[in-house]
Amino acid sequence: MSAVVHLATPGRRGPDLEELVAKVAFGDQDAFGHLYDVVAGPVLGLIRRVLRDPAQSEEVAQEVMLEVWRTAARYRPERGAVMAWVMTLAHRRAVDRVRSAQAASDREQRAAAESHLPAYDEVAEQVENRLEREQVRRCLSGLTEIQRESVTLAYYRGYSYREVAELLGVPLGTIKTRMRDGLIRLRDCLGVGT
Repeated sequence: MSAVVHLATPGRRGPDLEELVAKVAFGDQDAFGHLYDVVAGPVLGLIRRVLRDPAQSEEVAQEVMLEVWRTAARYRPERGAVMAWVMTLAHRRAVDRVRSAQAASDREQRAAAESHLPAYDEVAEQVENRLEREQVRRCLSGLTEIQRESVTLAYYRGYSYREVAELLGVPLGTIKTRMRDGLIRLRDCLGVGT
């Protein structure tokens, strides 16, 4: 960038930003260098006011200037001055960064809160299972011997009704009736709703 940019001084006209943007739209690197020299300071200042982090501000300012380079052809003079367009890009990009940082922070807080949930209490579950087994044993002891045998073979040993009937030497219909009656008594004893 060998050309010298003359900023507006009394009696001297500053660079025409619209003309520079038009040249940048056609890939003119020198024009971009001049445009950069004029707008980079105000862009960085605006972004610093929004972000308050110098390192992030510089990063976002570079992103904005890259966006100016890439989107110069989209600039429309009838919508406003070049500086207003560039500053709008800068403000939007800075606000996006703040929102992104806030969303990341919210995710981290949720993850931290979820990781502090009480640990799974195995002892409580073991005690509860033991109490349930005791209650089932007590209720099974209230069944008739044939009901208890039928239920035990079917539900604890995995036999089908037909296999239970064969093992006990009793007709299948009788086994089904005994099982139904035994299960009803178990349900009532355990207090399970129908």
